[in-house]
Amino acid sequence: MNMNKIHVKKGDTVTIISGDDKGKKGKVLRVDDKKGRVVVEGLNMMKKHLRPNRDNPQGGIVQIPAPMKSSKVMIVCPSCGKPTRIAREKRNDGKVRVCKQCNKVID
Repeated sequence: MNMNKIHVKKGDTVTIISGDDKGKKGKVLRVDDKKGRVVVEGLNMMKKHLRPNRDNPQGGIVQIPAPMKSSKVMIVCPSCGKPTRIAREKRNDGKVRVCKQCNKVID
């Protein structure tokens, strides 16, 4: 069980900081809070074997992105374009995520 809050949200652009895809960027498709994992578009691909069905009569092997630990990704700031850590600040409109590099609001 993951007790820490995940620092990325669906739709964020992230860069991979460890593993085979190190240095590559992609968009977050899905976040699993309970397991502490994220699915990034086009990265950490795995092959899935599909049996023939009505939609796909041929069947075959397709590649889909697999979940990875959220600690292996770092958010890319939309304003400065650098991979960065984030800070959480309380403002009048609630809690917001702030870039540690340029101090601008991320969401």
